[in-house]
Amino acid sequence: MAPSIRLSPAARSLFDEPLAIAVQGLGPRQQVTLRTSLRDETGELFQASAHYQAGDDGELDLARCPALPGGSFSGLEPMGLLWALQPQKPFWRLVKRDVQSPFLLQLEVFEGHEDRPGRLLAQAQHERAFLRDGVRRVPVREGRIRATLFLPPGDGPFPGIIDLYGTGGGLPEYRACLLANHGFAVLALAYYSYEDLPKGMKEFHLEYFEEAVNYMLHHTQVKGPGIGLLGHSKGGDLCVSMASFLKGIIATALINGSVANVGAVLHYKDITIPPLGINPKRIKVGKSGIADIIDALNSPLEGPDQQSFIPLEKAECCFLFIVGQDDHNWKSEFFAVEGSKRLQAHGKEKPEIVCYPGAGHYIEPPFFPMCAASMHLLFGKPVMWGGEPKAHCEAQIDAWKQIQAFFRKHLTGEPSGTSSKL
Repeated sequence: MAPSIRLSPAARSLFDEPLAIAVQGLGPRQQVTLRTSLRDETGELFQASAHYQAGDDGELDLARCPALPGGSFSGLEPMGLLWALQPQKPFWRLVKRDVQSPFLLQLEVFEGHEDRPGRLLAQAQHERAFLRDGVRRVPVREGRIRATLFLPPGDGPFPGIIDLYGTGGGLPEYRACLLANHGFAVLALAYYSYEDLPKGMKEFHLEYFEEAVNYMLHHTQVKGPGIGLLGHSKGGDLCVSMASFLKGIIATALINGSVANVGAVLHYKDITIPPLGINPKRIKVGKSGIADIIDALNSPLEGPDQQSFIPLEKAECCFLFIVGQDDHNWKSEFFAVEGSKRLQAHGKEKPEIVCYPGAGHYIEPPFFPMCAASMHLLFGKPVMWGGEPKAHCEAQIDAWKQIQAFFRKHLTGEPSGTSSKL
């Protein structure tokens, strides 16, 4: 019997779902190298490989066979060939631009454990999709709002969430649509560097975000009486500002967010919150040319920078802080702890804080490969994001469950059913 790759699900799976990988028809205890390849929409190549040895029966099941040293990872890692994918181009991050098309994953089995691939024994293709069948993708251009709404299959109404990304700008949709696959109505909201929105990050007006909140609150497919907010990085502190000043927000989840306003002046009616100060002299640049910016921001607890601390004690919602303890973009754990202190000092409920040792800044949905360093739009050079690949991957899987449980609990009243890490 010729060697063949067996996948489950066979041809297509959702990107945040596990994929079972096995090889059958090998010789007893045969040594092979498995390689995965994926090209993003710009054509850039990501690859991972691992060394394995088949069992006495010629079967190789990644759920039972540990990878041997010498490849992209070692040990028992059933999803290692996906989370260990690395770009061939330096400082390149895997993102999904068009969620309506899948990523195409190539799997190959080569003879031996040599650095150069041996004879090709078997190959297979698999689609990693972002939209579950029946999920509706609705472009939103109402008033000033530039967004995409994802609605789950069925009649609804559904618990509603607004999803904000960070300083990359544009309109990333992949997290919002993956969340919609799990039963939420999710609005991926652009706020700069998209269509007719402001090109740069000089100032933001909260009235724009208020339009988006009201759009969701009045949508017939969105279950009331309030909505949730999910923000990563700069999107996180915007969510804190929205929760602090706007009505109708019940639950706010931050992924490595800040409780101080960062990077741009924030206006709302007659209120102005200045951005936290930055001291470029505290940026460290290593021999590799990669900058470590973790100490660049001033503390929001001292001097005039206290004005940048967002008054989150005004918020009428519950908070969840997801923290990568190896985040090198900024001090996410410090921000979470200070936010918690501020809330409790004002008699508010203590927020949930879930900390992940070994996780970096870009905590994405499950099975996105960790990005250790990439170009930072504001600094104009590659910066390190932190993280250790295996720990980071495990954090992404758990954080995804925590985020969904948090929103289910607060937006639908369902018990969460997950235990907090902290």
